[in-house]
Amino acid sequence: MGKPSHEVYEKFLKEFDKANKKAGLQQFAVPYFMSSHPGCTMKEAVKLAEYVRDLGFTPEQVQDFYPTPSTLSTCMYYTGIHPLTGEEVYVPKSAHEKAIQRALMQYKNPVNRELVLEGLKIAGRMDLVGYGEKCLIRPVRKGHGDSKYTENAGRNRESKHGPAPKKTIRNHHTRKKQK
Repeated sequence: MGKPSHEVYEKFLKEFDKANKKAGLQQFAVPYFMSSHPGCTMKEAVKLAEYVRDLGFTPEQVQDFYPTPSTLSTCMYYTGIHPLTGEEVYVPKSAHEKAIQRALMQYKNPVNRELVLEGLKIAGRMDLVGYGEKCLIRPVRKGHGDSKYTENAGRNRESKHGPAPKKTIRNHHTRKKQK
């Protein structure tokens, strides 16, 4: 909403990479992803998931849209109308739909599998369930279809040694203990 076309972002990334190589640096541009923005139907959310897949990104954090004062997006959120065109826009408001849209961008996280599957069904994109390189999730294996294996995948993996450590890369900033 009010942002330049995607081609501008892609051109920026190419220039950014070129400048890094010239300077002998290895820096990365980290995109900012927002889910449940006014105007975003489940079909658009699936398109964004495909875009994330095609870029090879695995976003650990995704921001849900929350209305903030004095923005066109907030106006659309409350009225369901685009203030510049007068056209009606779809506004995802239920917590469940927001969770689905966020899960689609984080489709690789096993905890999100059921929500991703629900979103793909709603969008009519069951072609993205399978074993192909373009698929977002795999089909449920025979004998593994109950919630024991899918709904809580990745959760509650506690053993006698406590919870299993997360396998994600994060920036940890810790202070050295002073003596």
